[in-house]
Amino acid sequence: MRKLLAYPLSVIYYLCFGLTLLIFHPILWISNNVFGYNALKKSVDLFNFFLLRCLNILGTRFTFTNPNDIEINQPLIIVSNHQSMYDISPIIWYMRKHHPKFISKAELGKGIPSISYNLRHGGSALIERKNPRQAITAIKEFSVSVIKNNWAAVIFPEGTRSKNGVPKDFQKRGLLTLFKEIPEATVVPISINNSWKTVRYGKFPMGIGTHITITVHKPVKIATFTDKELLINEVETTIKNGVHP
Repeated sequence: MRKLLAYPLSVIYYLCFGLTLLIFHPILWISNNVFGYNALKKSVDLFNFFLLRCLNILGTRFTFTNPNDIEINQPLIIVSNHQSMYDISPIIWYMRKHHPKFISKAELGKGIPSISYNLRHGGSALIERKNPRQAITAIKEFSVSVIKNNWAAVIFPEGTRSKNGVPKDFQKRGLLTLFKEIPEATVVPISINNSWKTVRYGKFPMGIGTHITITVHKPVKIATFTDKELLINEVETTIKNGVHP
């Protein structure tokens, strides 16, 4: 019965999702080219707010928990587990005051209205996963922008999404590069639960009635660790302990 109900709701969701992408694409373009970064940032925030509202059509709920007082105007490195594309909008919206920017695969920088435009022009890094040299260079350039603008770099170090909610082991190269290039940054671990259930049946129908939780753990200063691999292990353990498949 639940899956049967998911079919009509998924049709409505995809219509609203597609319209949101198409409506906001020219808004993002105008914001960026006429008014500059601040206008683009506000438009991107609003765009992701509406993407969350589209998910509400499926009965999706969000609980964001952040007991920490994280100062703005400092570079952050947000490290999170990754369960689906629906991890991204909650991070952008709920962490918006920190200007989250993503390390994303290059393919997403083409062909998707609004999303691709923001990835190309909003400050994110596009990496080719099969080209380590290009990826490291892109992350280094990205790190310069994060420091200069006090942005939050967002990385999903598992490398790929977990299809059942069970976290995969972290790939350390990207994190080590970020830690080296942004040594003054604060690392913010985040655990995401249940977003994989939005695609439990695949792309169609969508999963319905999902309760996605986003938990922000205690931030850690990179400078307090001389052994960066030890820092990665601690962050990985913290995140995994907060995930309940």
